[in-house]
Amino acid sequence: MRDNAPRCRLATHEVINQPDTPSDCDLIASDLPLRQALEREAPSWVAERLAALGRDLGSAHVQALGETANRHPPELHLFDRHGRRLDEVRYHPAYHELMHLAIDNGWHAVAWHEEGNGGHQAHVAALYLLTQAEPGFCCPVTMTHAAMPVLRRSPEIEAEWAAGLLANAYDPRALPAPDKHGLTFGMAMTEKQGGSDVRRNTTRAERDGEGWRLTGHKWFCSAPMSDAFLTLAQTDAGLSCFLAPRFTPDGERNAIEIQRLKEKCGNRANASAEIEYRGAWATLVGEPGRGVATIIDMVQQTRLDAATAPVGMMRQALSEAWRHARQRHAFGRALAEQPLMQAVIADLALEVEAGLALALRTARAFDGDARGEAHETALARVLPTLAKYWHNKRGPGFMAEAMECLGGIGYVEETPLARLYREAPVNSIWEGSGNVICLDLLRVLTRHPESIAALRREFGAVQGMQQDLDLALAGLERDLAQPAEALEPRARWLAQRLAQSLQAALLLRHAPNEVAETFCRSRLGVEASPAYGVLPEGSPLATILARIGD
Repeated sequence: MRDNAPRCRLATHEVINQPDTPSDCDLIASDLPLRQALEREAPSWVAERLAALGRDLGSAHVQALGETANRHPPELHLFDRHGRRLDEVRYHPAYHELMHLAIDNGWHAVAWHEEGNGGHQAHVAALYLLTQAEPGFCCPVTMTHAAMPVLRRSPEIEAEWAAGLLANAYDPRALPAPDKHGLTFGMAMTEKQGGSDVRRNTTRAERDGEGWRLTGHKWFCSAPMSDAFLTLAQTDAGLSCFLAPRFTPDGERNAIEIQRLKEKCGNRANASAEIEYRGAWATLVGEPGRGVATIIDMVQQTRLDAATAPVGMMRQALSEAWRHARQRHAFGRALAEQPLMQAVIADLALEVEAGLALALRTARAFDGDARGEAHETALARVLPTLAKYWHNKRGPGFMAEAMECLGGIGYVEETPLARLYREAPVNSIWEGSGNVICLDLLRVLTRHPESIAALRREFGAVQGMQQDLDLALAGLERDLAQPAEALEPRARWLAQRLAQSLQAALLLRHAPNEVAETFCRSRLGVEASPAYGVLPEGSPLATILARIGD
């Protein structure tokens, strides 16, 4: 490999042995595992529709938008110049351009426009790609997408709000919903005293004519410029779900007051706020006292997105590391020609391919559930939990390893790796932290034994194909035979082992044998290591690396 980077003469030296400046690329054409996963998991129209998005997101222009949106985070404006309350968050134009790219092209609504016909696969694949431009702005895209099943709980609310949600139009103006071309949705559930234990919420809802009035605080309100927020509050019947619009039915600003924006570790392009409901007008969604059961439809959708986003980020980090290794020389040859670097990057590539396979298989289960297929419904209950837990546990270490491949330049802000590293923990915390997710897994397996049967059916298709996977599955059977209370201390192990075994099964069925075998040996075998770059002896590095793309 030759150093083809442009040379530059400075006052004291010539700049050589540095990778070239990234140029336009096609995120789909350069991603063989994605193209193959779409071919097997989705109707042909999905890849056709995604083609333009892959070109747009790989352009230098859109990549620059992501960097700019992070360098100029949103700003809170509580009052106008005359002292009138605004409670507005203002974003840099780069953020709005990214939102237009996602929503004007319908990636927030495609799952519902094409429900049961590849819509979820299209949404998940688009999110995987959109994340590679900038993960933070994907939050309002995800929540708008995920709100639809909750709206369906109340036909009158669906009739009023669904058309705006499904519109392929991003409209950032602070106006009443009937005056806008398209709508976005947010969520406000957690409170200081309860966090994930939302049943401890103290926000109160009182009847007010045909509506309700909310009083209380929310510790995290994501996307505070949304047109409506799904939220939980206590009623006499118990914890209930409400839709709180930014403007009341008479067109006045609703009494939703922003206290401050969170100064987060990462996710800087996206605003997260603390808010107070001060008699805010709202309408009940679903049955009184069934708030958690109502909003869980949204949470299940957001969990799939939270399982997909880290894979997209890992793909971006992998591409950066591989591009650097192919153009950077040390000790007389390109880094990409050195066996130890090949082992590290090949291991990273295995992680991305396995994560992508599981994310798109989960999306297919969601689509099958929409068609009423019992096996897919059973999988749809358990796969997003497994994928969200494990993909996010792998993310931070992955970003650190990719950063190390670049050395010092990877640790500075000019590359996206520092931003990706700060972003890596967020999806593990949002929509249920690791322990919450693992406890949910135990509940699903206990209450829905058909999900265990569905997992066994998936594993049965590869029984006997690979020794390490067979041994792992035998261990899982011993674990699953135990009562849930005995499993709780080992719930993280169970989630990890199920997720890795599912990834292995998918790769054995669909990936080249060299990829699947190496994955099984390095994740499930006696040589498995928590560190990246520790692959079994004789691993086919060249075959794995060839699948990364340019």
